[in-house]
Amino acid sequence: MSNAAQPQEALQRAIAFEPQYVDAPMTTSAAFLILTMNTGNQASKTVRSIIGSTADLIKDIRGRANGRTFTANVGIGHRVWSALTGRPEPKELTTFREIKGAKHTAVSTPGDLLYHIRAASTDLIIEFEKILLEALGDAVTAVDDVAGFRYFDGRDLLEFVDGTANPDGLALPAATLVGEEDPEYVGGSYVVVQKYLHDLAAWREQSTETQEAIIGRTKFDNVELPDAREGQKSHKTLCTITDEEGEHDILRDNMPFAVPGRQEYGTYFIGYSRHLWVIEKMLERMFIGDPPPLHDRILDFSTPVAGATFFVPPRQFLNNLAD
Repeated sequence: MSNAAQPQEALQRAIAFEPQYVDAPMTTSAAFLILTMNTGNQASKTVRSIIGSTADLIKDIRGRANGRTFTANVGIGHRVWSALTGRPEPKELTTFREIKGAKHTAVSTPGDLLYHIRAASTDLIIEFEKILLEALGDAVTAVDDVAGFRYFDGRDLLEFVDGTANPDGLALPAATLVGEEDPEYVGGSYVVVQKYLHDLAAWREQSTETQEAIIGRTKFDNVELPDAREGQKSHKTLCTITDEEGEHDILRDNMPFAVPGRQEYGTYFIGYSRHLWVIEKMLERMFIGDPPPLHDRILDFSTPVAGATFFVPPRQFLNNLAD
């Protein structure tokens, strides 16, 4: 093999496994569109063609964005993976497993396709979804469509800073992108979504000190509190997963959402991970407790009403579905 051929082959491999916009920066607006695919061969053909053309639609929206940020990731669920791709499933892909603790349950709800849309302004998101859903037509049914917003300095509606523990630098792709452990899906990512509704009145009845103990950080300046060595653990501690290999991170891009006229205030959790088991372990520790039955006390004020799992394949894999 000539020396000149080696860089070209490396470039072709990089293109083949280039991730979707998993590491896109946090934005002021976002949307989480969950769809189920309807039955019939024509529905699967339509869905395959449209999701395979997502890159073109992203380019069209960016062309009208005047330099403003716009990205969209497509996730595919276990139920429709084979029908849409004709390929073996990623090694860890499965449906969202309900996790039932002594007091709280992480519910599993329908979802075949996820569009995670991030933008500098809501008009870009609305235009993208409008064109997308018109193209999909009766091939899909919309299960949920949540519009998120950036709340002040990156806080959730419980008024604590969210996403502080996200990895950065080279640790970000290491934590979020599948590697050679699943060679066919290098550059892909597992993603779990959950929709939480908050009881803000009950939360505000708690003292600041109690709130901080539940979260594991100070409220005003976002400083980590020491981990509890035994007994009731904080949300921060329960969501820290370590083993003999060290700490396993995920990327959170949670967004607050609200409909004040319905007294609806919540957080849409979205976590990207190289390994699905890491997020599953976090949820087990939250809902079952460590040790059981000492569940994450944030669940006493935040109720999950949706939960689904998807795989976000590399860009070229997605593009090939349109062929």
